[in-house]
Amino acid sequence: MPLTELSVKNAKPKEKKYKISDRDGLYLLIIPSGRKYFKYDFRFNGVKREHLIGKYPQMSLKEAREELMEAKKLLEAGINPIEAKKLQLPTATDEENTLKKVAAEWFEKNKAQWTPSYAEDKWHKLERDIFPYIADRPIKSITAQEFLAIIRKIEARGSIETAHRTSNIVGEIFIYAINSGIADRNITTDIRGALSKKPPVKHMATITDTKEVSALLRALEGYQGLSIVRAALMLSPYVMLRPIEVASAEWAEIDLEKKIWKIPAEKMKKRRIHIVPLSAQVITILKSLQPIGGKYVFPSLRTTTRHMNASTVNAALRRMGYTGDEMTAHGFRSMASTLLYENGFSEDIVEMQLAHVEDNKIKAAYNHAQHLQRRADMMQWWADYLDKLKNGSGLN
Repeated sequence: MPLTELSVKNAKPKEKKYKISDRDGLYLLIIPSGRKYFKYDFRFNGVKREHLIGKYPQMSLKEAREELMEAKKLLEAGINPIEAKKLQLPTATDEENTLKKVAAEWFEKNKAQWTPSYAEDKWHKLERDIFPYIADRPIKSITAQEFLAIIRKIEARGSIETAHRTSNIVGEIFIYAINSGIADRNITTDIRGALSKKPPVKHMATITDTKEVSALLRALEGYQGLSIVRAALMLSPYVMLRPIEVASAEWAEIDLEKKIWKIPAEKMKKRRIHIVPLSAQVITILKSLQPIGGKYVFPSLRTTTRHMNASTVNAALRRMGYTGDEMTAHGFRSMASTLLYENGFSEDIVEMQLAHVEDNKIKAAYNHAQHLQRRADMMQWWADYLDKLKNGSGLN
């Protein structure tokens, strides 16, 4: 039976030391002098080790169990909990400045400058790959060696790019901590040379051959999965947007009467308002989704309080047989760019509709107003052209 606070208190010494097992490998060791210790035995690099969790009554049973869970997290990350405990004991103030606490402060102070999806991605990486191991550790006590062991776990699943990005995020937190007087140095700089090299950058896969585009469009229309995913698939080629911009669409941004979709600056990569003129085909798709209701045009498949995951369209393309080397959700933008140029549309109109806006904000605002009707004409032409390709009449 597991220990209780009462059984720990009432445990009496004997002529020889003995132990009483708790759960999860924790046990209470009682020695002849009457002293009591919480301990945990484990193997590290094939060698059996005995880890002193704490001394009773200075440490309660509840605290010992919590300490055991922290030790197991370190072991899972490839860190010897005994060595970790030998680190210099932090001050009371340092104890309060855990990695997660400092990360939360850093996140709150900086998230306004990021798009919501970018901010969500940063926090998600921390929650998935960092917090499970060192969330409650004082940030000053974390070593480069144990952090590298955690990053190695990300690399081990083949996510090299994610390993680099996650390390950079933690580096930003450490820089914030240093500037706040909470940490002395940025440990992530010590491991840069030890990280696996990033794979070569790949351009987003796309299809531009008109016969292949025709086959793709017919495949999208014949998608057999959820209707809302099919709608997102059908909409994507028409609107020339990034996957996250489609997935996070809100009804409040769309004016079906004026035939425009006005995406707020905080959602856009360039942090500028972007307008998408709506073709008749897009309006038809949107109207079919109105009965669903709610805030989002494409609500999450799990809850209507959140929008669809940006990777949903990519996942659907995979189920249809298109690999990541053949076609991606982002590839619809490249498809539009290539084919619009081939059909004589001017660079300024195409690039503006792709939200590749000039840095000069005054010029950008002027062009935005001047070219809106021309962009609307182009978007309707593009939608009609795609429909012709789909039914075969637009093929050479």
